[in-house]
Amino acid sequence: MKRFYHFLAVLIVLTFAGSVYAQESPPVVFTVEQCIEYALKNAVSAKNATLDEEIAQAKVKETIGIGLPQVSGSVSVDHNNKLRRFFTTYDPNGGFIDLSGVPGIEDGDVVAAQNFFQLKSSGDAGININQIIFNGSYLVGLQASSAYKNLAYKNSAQTKEQIIQQVTKAYYGVLINKERAELFTSNIGRIDTLLRNTRAMVDNGFAEGIDADRIQVALNNLITERDKFNNLNELGIYLLKFQMNYPMADPIEVSGSIQDVQVNVNIESYKENWDYKSRADFQVLEANKKLQELNIKNQYAQSLPSISAFANLGYSTQSSSLGGIFKTNSNIEDAGGVGPDKWYGYSMFGVSLNVPIFGGLQRTFKVQQEKLTLQKINNGFENLKSGIDLEIKLAAVNFDNAIKSLTSQKQNMDLAGKVARVTKIKYEQGVGSNLEVVDAENGLREAQTYYYDALFDAMIAKVDMDKAFGKLTETEIKK
Repeated sequence: MKRFYHFLAVLIVLTFAGSVYAQESPPVVFTVEQCIEYALKNAVSAKNATLDEEIAQAKVKETIGIGLPQVSGSVSVDHNNKLRRFFTTYDPNGGFIDLSGVPGIEDGDVVAAQNFFQLKSSGDAGININQIIFNGSYLVGLQASSAYKNLAYKNSAQTKEQIIQQVTKAYYGVLINKERAELFTSNIGRIDTLLRNTRAMVDNGFAEGIDADRIQVALNNLITERDKFNNLNELGIYLLKFQMNYPMADPIEVSGSIQDVQVNVNIESYKENWDYKSRADFQVLEANKKLQELNIKNQYAQSLPSISAFANLGYSTQSSSLGGIFKTNSNIEDAGGVGPDKWYGYSMFGVSLNVPIFGGLQRTFKVQQEKLTLQKINNGFENLKSGIDLEIKLAAVNFDNAIKSLTSQKQNMDLAGKVARVTKIKYEQGVGSNLEVVDAENGLREAQTYYYDALFDAMIAKVDMDKAFGKLTETEIKK
């Protein structure tokens, strides 16, 4: 019993130690490239896009397989407990049945006799082989399967573009909050130092107690604001995990600095050598157009003759009983090609030609429907181009406004910082008021908030502009 309690105690200690170790395990640190790479592998939409690519590849192989020889085998065993009667007309001068001794039977009467052409049990085992020689729809199908595969890859690229956009925005949100959290720590430290210096001045009679109270209020408000911000920052981290499909319970951190993010770029450089085909959605529409053109081509191909070769090989037998199919009477030799309960081989091969003769009217209207659908896709190109032009214009304007606002807020923050420093020095030298110091600190924090908001807006505007110009791709991110 003592050994049992000793083992139980050791087990509890090890379990507790493992739990503590798991709780204290350091969080995984991600760069923006690593966040995107993780999301492209683990996000549900990315996984489904990859599965669509694999489905398309399998579809191509399936279509190719249609043109290969098709071989099928079959085995059947039948037993007719009661065979169908054999019907014929009575011919007294000959025929299969002699009814001359039956009264009332006249020439030409319909008679039914036992089926002496078939035994009650039969068996058959054979192989059927078919090979396409020429089929217009099959040839078009090969092209369509390749176009379908291309469409799957284009859809996958568009899905990845959306993932990159969402993950990048979430990452920038966490990165901005990380910088702002450090700024909160710096501001709190500075206000706390000012509070201690003010209290010392109060103790020495150089300041009033109300001056320390004002700073204490400012410090309390700043600490409360920091706590609220930390809670909101947790939501930003959860959003990033959600976009990456990262386990919510596992800790995560982002590396880098906002200073490393290239925000101010030349918009004109984006417009050089730009084409609508750079956009993933435009490429998807092109792939759909290619498929629709092949649909029209397939309608015409169905009116062409098709040629195929075939061969049937097998063995068959009949017996008066079901058990006789599975045995061979070796005591009686085959006489003249006939033997009891034996399996005999057969074979047949040939070529078949299938020529559509009637149905042209139906096919004509099918072609008309497919052509109208193609016209709708062509109209979609016009609408998509207009939408892309509008998106680029909006993205460029928003980015330009964001950069201007960022420049202005950066200047305001620098000036507010300068005012706060000068005001603090004047106060410590006795030539400034405490109220001016508190106002200057509040102005600095307000300017800092506006600056980081403007910086985040500029970063998001940059992401939207990359997406508008088709640069938000996996290849571009890795550059």
